Amino acid sequence: MQVLIKPTIIETIRLNRLRWFGHVERMEENRITKRVLYMNLGTTIVRGRPRNRWQDEVREDGRIVGGEGWQEKVHNREECKKFLRTARNCRFLHMPNE
Repeated sequence: MQVLIKPTIIETIRLNRLRWFGHVERMEENRITKRVLYMNLGTTIVRGRPRNRWQDEVREDGRIVGGEGWQEKVHNREECKKFLRTARNCRFLHMPNE
């Protein structure tokens, strides 16, 4: 008998973030969503610790699940599905960011 463990809200957010990132990475370069993802707003630098950006969080989530070569996997849809399945099944994403 297999016990189903519900994912925490943090795991769900991280999985959805990785899934959406893979979707956007496979888009054509001229799509607005992809252009906005890599847009540099040129804002002024404020004092103190830099705020975490969305891309920083995605990089950290991908590194936790797939190691160093995870970004190449998201360009291929089938590899991305395997990548996300591994993350979901092995529950790598329950670890807090360090």
